[in-house]
Amino acid sequence: MELRELKVIVTGGAQGMGAHFVHRLAEAGAVVAAGDVNEAKLSELPAGVHRRRLDVSDEEDVKAFVAWAAQAMGGLNALVNNAGIIRDGLLVKRDRATGEITTLPRADWDAVIGVNLTGATLMAREVAATLARAGTRPGVVVNMSSVARHGNRGQSNYVAAKAALAANTVTWARELAPFGIRVGAIAPGMIETPMTQGMNAKARDALVAAIPVGRIGTPEDIWRALRFIVECDYFDGRCVDVDGGLAM
Repeated sequence: MELRELKVIVTGGAQGMGAHFVHRLAEAGAVVAAGDVNEAKLSELPAGVHRRRLDVSDEEDVKAFVAWAAQAMGGLNALVNNAGIIRDGLLVKRDRATGEITTLPRADWDAVIGVNLTGATLMAREVAATLARAGTRPGVVVNMSSVARHGNRGQSNYVAAKAALAANTVTWARELAPFGIRVGAIAPGMIETPMTQGMNAKARDALVAAIPVGRIGTPEDIWRALRFIVECDYFDGRCVDVDGGLAM
């Protein structure tokens, strides 16, 4: 598919990588509908981008948003499943001050699974159903997984969601092929975003030192992978790791 042919939803489109994708897609001539819980940041997106508050963990909100986006854009043929949050914590740990054994809160597990996996699944389902009902072909869904899908200390919830999303990229590619919908995924490594900028400086430096290419990634690095998946009609059912070699 050509970028200028896209009528695309970008979730988590108000900030970080999502906002970068929105800008790049709009520059390329795509029609874009951006959703995010951060309404203030949504208002800062380029003129011409359709925007509306979206909580992907809310099923009814997802249904309403997809219907609105399809109408606002005069059609729909693509989804960038980008919305995500982190609530990091060890499954079990000992408090250094008190010696008490504490555990990962269920609320933190549920919040991350709700947005990063359930929300992504709801979005893929509703977009695919909309395309199937309209007979729209071709279509493409791009899921944002993570290098954490290979396992990462302190991120049981995030790892579970991102690994499942990478696996379901294969599942959905097989299921949605009869409708002319391709599904791909990108697994970014450590990328310069507000999320990573908030990390402990020592931990951040140690992670960057472990990256074979010697630097942190940028949203533009991930955009190039997204563009490839959209434009290459022979790409389907695979997850591309864009991590500077971190997960070798």
